[in-house]
Amino acid sequence: MKISKKCQYALKAILEIARRNTGQAVKTHDIAGSQRISQRFTEIILNELKHGGFVESRRGNEGGYLLARDPKTLTVREVIEYIQGEISVAPEALKDNGDASLFGNEAFKKLWQEVNNAVSEVCANKTIADLIEFEKAKRDKCVPNYNI
Repeated sequence: MKISKKCQYALKAILEIARRNTGQAVKTHDIAGSQRISQRFTEIILNELKHGGFVESRRGNEGGYLLARDPKTLTVREVIEYIQGEISVAPEALKDNGDASLFGNEAFKKLWQEVNNAVSEVCANKTIADLIEFEKAKRDKCVPNYNI
């Protein structure tokens, strides 16, 4: 499984809204600009995330998007599975190809299932709040020095 651009952008949009979590709605153009996503694609993604219950929209002059859930409980896995389906690194390898007589088929089937479970578990245990904390810590360590 490859994480689609749409899924990556959905995660980035949620991350941007969560980062700006001040109680005020975040405008679509601010999300798009900060994450370098086209505004139209951002609108499409946010609409889909709204239908999934991840974000709420507000209309009007002070309108935009807010997280519908606490970033401490919203996992990466939930977003990925909503946008593109179940996490599966090796979906073709897990299909029953009807030839169980080939040596190694069962062993590899079990191996790929364990890989899928491990990736899914990592994504299930990583929240949007965790990503924000990591990013902030990383940026705090790497403060540019402009001395000449």
